[in-house]
Amino acid sequence: MRPPRWLPPRWLPPRWLLALLAALPATVATRAGVRAADPQPYATEIAPSGNAALDQALRDASTLVSLQTAGPVGPFGLIARARQDVPRLQAVLGSFGYYKGSATVRIDGRALDDPGLFDRIENAPKDPPLPVTVAIETGPAFHLGKVAIEGDPPAVAREALRLDPGQPALAADVLAARERMLTALRDAGYALAKAPEPVATLRADQDALDVAFPVDAGPRMDIGPIAIDGLERVNPGFARRQLTVAPGEQFSPALVEKGRQELMGLGVFSSVRAIAGTAPDAAGGLPITYQVSERKRHQVNATIAYSTDLGAEGSVSWLDRNLFGNAEQLRLTAGMSLGGTAQPKPGYAVAAQFIKPSFPWRDTSLQADLGAVDQSLQAYDRKAVTGDILLNYKPSPHWTFSAGVNGEQSQITQEGMTDNYTLFGLPLVARYDSTDSVFDPTHGVRVAALVTPTQSVAGKPGTFVLSQLTGSAYVDVSALWDQPGRSVLALRGLIGKAFGVGQFGLPPDQRFYAGGSSTVRGYKFQTVGPLFPDGNPEGGTAISAGTIEWRQRFLQNWGFALFADAGQVTADGAPFGGTWSVGVGGGLRYYTAIGPIRVDVAFPVQQTSASGSFQLYIGIGQAF
Repeated sequence: MRPPRWLPPRWLPPRWLLALLAALPATVATRAGVRAADPQPYATEIAPSGNAALDQALRDASTLVSLQTAGPVGPFGLIARARQDVPRLQAVLGSFGYYKGSATVRIDGRALDDPGLFDRIENAPKDPPLPVTVAIETGPAFHLGKVAIEGDPPAVAREALRLDPGQPALAADVLAARERMLTALRDAGYALAKAPEPVATLRADQDALDVAFPVDAGPRMDIGPIAIDGLERVNPGFARRQLTVAPGEQFSPALVEKGRQELMGLGVFSSVRAIAGTAPDAAGGLPITYQVSERKRHQVNATIAYSTDLGAEGSVSWLDRNLFGNAEQLRLTAGMSLGGTAQPKPGYAVAAQFIKPSFPWRDTSLQADLGAVDQSLQAYDRKAVTGDILLNYKPSPHWTFSAGVNGEQSQITQEGMTDNYTLFGLPLVARYDSTDSVFDPTHGVRVAALVTPTQSVAGKPGTFVLSQLTGSAYVDVSALWDQPGRSVLALRGLIGKAFGVGQFGLPPDQRFYAGGSSTVRGYKFQTVGPLFPDGNPEGGTAISAGTIEWRQRFLQNWGFALFADAGQVTADGAPFGGTWSVGVGGGLRYYTAIGPIRVDVAFPVQQTSASGSFQLYIGIGQAF
């Protein structure tokens, strides 16, 4: 907002003169000998006005406050700094509608034009610091008088203004009204609308502020030619087909931004900028250019983790994020575990995943997975080859639906008996994710529902249905006191049920188990639930588990977590029908750019022969 017209300009010393004045004390001290502190410590106190927001704005604007510790100065510099603060503070008063307000600065009780002020500062001791006081006289609160729009904008601009005579004359409200008008005009298709800063005129005799908004809406425009610049390996036709925005549609910033997000969602661009033209083309449309920068085609990732129950685990993956030029992804992963108390022998897993976006339609993708695993757990030994083909449908940024077929050929040994299984399933999955981070969410919700009708054609023939509902929620408690992400309450829940078959009719690897980092920490992996006479896990047909965790950051990069987990597995029956086990613990976090490094220790509340006395977990990222 332009300064009110009637206010006379206030004289400020040139910057070079202020710098010279700030340097003079050092010269005087050199010639005459230092008789007191130079630079001179001082303490600034701004008298409260009764308006908390105004008081904070005054402190934020004051160089006496901001440079009190960081920029100590001598007598001349301190006086110059105080004089500079006066117009700054009065500008703040004006922005809050106190156009007759004043700010008076005194140093050690003396006015800034006091002839003896320099000598008083020069002879002041270092301790205690000189008191600098700022007295604020707000005067009457001005209100809005006439509110006018200059020009002939469409009705949408006037409707968006929402300023009425009699309202408090706050600069922030006036500037916000200008932004609302511009936004409303552009949303309505006036892409080249202009609204210079509003002109304010004070009527001091009435304590009123008249405001005029000059507006040039320009013509309503449609989107013209759309270009994508910066493509290297990505096929132009494929990139263009990802955009739902099309030439001929009425211009809208939201529509243009949606196109930018659609290109970013492909995963092959490190940045996408939407640039609107500054003038219409020959047909009257506004050209739009998306300036893209492609990410590196290949990526190698490595992960490592350790827990007392599963031992040391590590994996390496290689990703090609643009295999054939249409954002196809190929990921190859190899992992190995060295064994722990619940995994007595080393194991391995290899996997390949291929994803083809926009197949067969724009919002769907084809996913194919193939894997092999060899693992030796306390519950069973398993060698298996698995695979699936899925269609993933993503109708919105938060929702994903998947359907397809999967298969498994496995050899499983449990309690000395070996069986071969051939399974075919039809997985149906619905996922919702509104969280803000994969590795360290601070707010949002994750929910996943899975139903998989399965046919066993070898081993123990039969048909069964596996169902599972998982969810987690994150509450950023520290956002209440404007420190987002520092204090987070995290909740986790799991319910699962197998239908159509009893406990031992299910293949051992299809049963439900609890215990370990994903369900009940403090208990060895899979040891919560029914056990064989030798103490090995049986698994069951139903599961329920829940977690409450408090995450607290402190200092710059450190944090801690406190948690309690509870869970149970039912041998034959419904969820919540088994014996509950509870684990409690906590740990440290060190926050890095890729996520927190986590070290947790957990203890079983009801220790059993199978649970172990405690469990240690080390990894990257939060537990959930």
